[in-house]
Amino acid sequence: MATNRKNKDFNPNNCPVTHFMNLMGGKWKVLVIYGIKMGYNRVSTLQKVIPQISKQMLINQLRELEEDNIIHRTVFAEVPPRVEYKVTHYGNSIWPTIVVIQQWGLGDLKKKQKSK
Repeated sequence: MATNRKNKDFNPNNCPVTHFMNLMGGKWKVLVIYGIKMGYNRVSTLQKVIPQISKQMLINQLRELEEDNIIHRTVFAEVPPRVEYKVTHYGNSIWPTIVVIQQWGLGDLKKKQKSK
């Protein structure tokens, strides 16, 4: 199912940063990938660790990440049905960038706490 994402392929100068932002855009996708990598691989558990995201936004982000082959969705034939997500091999290539973001954030938070 194709989504109508704004500006997903808009990159007139073939800029690698623009390409990354088009793919990962917004504030939720990195958090969703991080959550899945930490073992929160179902919609209900992701909502618990990212409480600010609405269910519809979470579902939209999961669909876009799946469409971009960053995560894989597995549906288990159970009653009730169970759906789990995992980061793909391609998605794992983004992980080092997320770790750098995490390390920078930890350092900046410590610096701000010391300055209070």
